[in-house]
Amino acid sequence: MDGCMNAILMLETFCRLDENVLKFITVYLKFNPVQGNLKTMKLTMLTMLGMGLLFNWDARGQNSFTNNVNASVPDGSPVGLASVETVSGLVGAVTSISVNLDITGGFNGDLYAYLVGPQGGFTVLLNRSGLTGSNPFGYSDTGFNITLSDGSPDIHSYQTSSYSLDPITGQLNGTWAPDGSNIDPQSAGSLFSSTSPSTALSLYDGSLANGSWTLFIADLSSGGQSTLVSWGLTISTVPEPQTWLLGVGGGLGLLFAINRRRNR
Repeated sequence: MDGCMNAILMLETFCRLDENVLKFITVYLKFNPVQGNLKTMKLTMLTMLGMGLLFNWDARGQNSFTNNVNASVPDGSPVGLASVETVSGLVGAVTSISVNLDITGGFNGDLYAYLVGPQGGFTVLLNRSGLTGSNPFGYSDTGFNITLSDGSPDIHSYQTSSYSLDPITGQLNGTWAPDGSNIDPQSAGSLFSSTSPSTALSLYDGSLANGSWTLFIADLSSGGQSTLVSWGLTISTVPEPQTWLLGVGGGLGLLFAINRRRNR
């Protein structure tokens, strides 16, 4: 039993197994103690280690993708700039997603950007930050070097929160919630003031991540040149239930076979 408990500690240390899975294996060993020679103990430990690696690799998948663009955004033009990032190799459905933006130059209040997923879905990332009924031009800060993630302070009114600008580039830093206001970016400022966010990144939860993700960005007011330096995605996924069942069933099946062989 001590050898098996050492295996559990190995799983917790190196595989970072989910707490519920660790409890499951611990209870199993409590009522089904594995005894016998050293070879049997090693097989048991390897089986549990294999199960841990399966869960760690599959159930806790988080991957980052970066697209280095270094392209100018057409100034004062709704034509804008589109950039595509192809995601592949991810298993299971999306549980969370964040977006990184590195934009230099121009004026933040001029910029409009959105993200489209491979299976559809539409999230407004930027929509004329700072533009309101009392501020028809939006914020005049220059550029973004930010992460957009649900549950963070609103990017549209970031100057009303605690914020910091890069002392050299002038870019806004930090983690912010996407704008989410699905309205025409050339609308009157009063409409921005009265519109609530409706297109969060959580709209992609439950969808498949593999495929083409498209970022569109436009500068809708003349003056100042913005450059999309890079953008990226950090995507977390979980496997389909069948994958979990396969891992647990296969691992326990091997443990059962070992015990049955020992008892003969």
